[in-house]
Amino acid sequence: MRGVFVDANGSLADIFERQNKAGDPAVRVNRDPDIKPEQMPALLDGAEIVIIDHTALPTDVARRCGGLKHVVFLGTGARSYMNPEELAELGIEVHLIKGYGDIAVAECTIALMWAAARGIAEMDREMRAGNWLREDGMQLTGKTLGLIGFGGIAAEVARIALGSGMRVVAWNRSPKKFAGVDFVALDALLAQSHVVSLHLLLNDETRGFLSRERIAAMKPGVILVNTARGAVVDEAAMIEALKSGQIRHAGLDVFNIEPLPADHPLTKLPNVTLSAHSAFRTPEASENLIHAAWEHCRRIAKG
Repeated sequence: MRGVFVDANGSLADIFERQNKAGDPAVRVNRDPDIKPEQMPALLDGAEIVIIDHTALPTDVARRCGGLKHVVFLGTGARSYMNPEELAELGIEVHLIKGYGDIAVAECTIALMWAAARGIAEMDREMRAGNWLREDGMQLTGKTLGLIGFGGIAAEVARIALGSGMRVVAWNRSPKKFAGVDFVALDALLAQSHVVSLHLLLNDETRGFLSRERIAAMKPGVILVNTARGAVVDEAAMIEALKSGQIRHAGLDVFNIEPLPADHPLTKLPNVTLSAHSAFRTPEASENLIHAAWEHCRRIAKG
């Protein structure tokens, strides 16, 4: 059984090759993170396994990948890059990797929250332009953090926030328990929270989950943090709320269009802190990610 890691950047390629063990399935590493989907059939050359970091795999391209049976996607957000149900109809199974970067993403969530509360990025921009901008920040100790969705990442965010003296409430579609966290109805979370942080997987049910109506139901002057997926938020409504002050500040690591275009409306707003979908990018998370990818390949090869 053969595989190809089709879009490996330099650091992931090095880790992947270093973690290769005797007896592992043969997986070729293509050190080109900028390949185009239409290059995939030739790159795979009949291989049964493809490892994908961030390249789209449209169904019509997958149909031309003769022999392909397994996609190992490096993360949980495969739906942003492919249609797993359509691939399943072609006999191609999509394998996800969960939990590898929970701590990394949680720490980025906390960093975006604190940066938003104190206006760090805005002051930095203004000082570099020669302006001495001084504005009051939001003191977070004693404030309420609302977590929408409560998996591994949200649990790590809760742990850090509780340690910093915040009250933490959460809403999850299925019942959960976590020491120190109050699980509440979504309406109560929106009304009570000084900071709202999104931790939902993207699917048909969660697309546009933070709608115009739910944004309007949030506490005026709320901080919004999104390290989940851009499409779980009604982007146009969020931009309007940022302009009106309903949302005091947004810390965003994910967007509907990535890379974010230079002329995108979000780049023009002073009360937004932008991060280039990098919450998961730490050496520790990358080691975990590639270890899990190899484990998928080994399990697939063993049948």
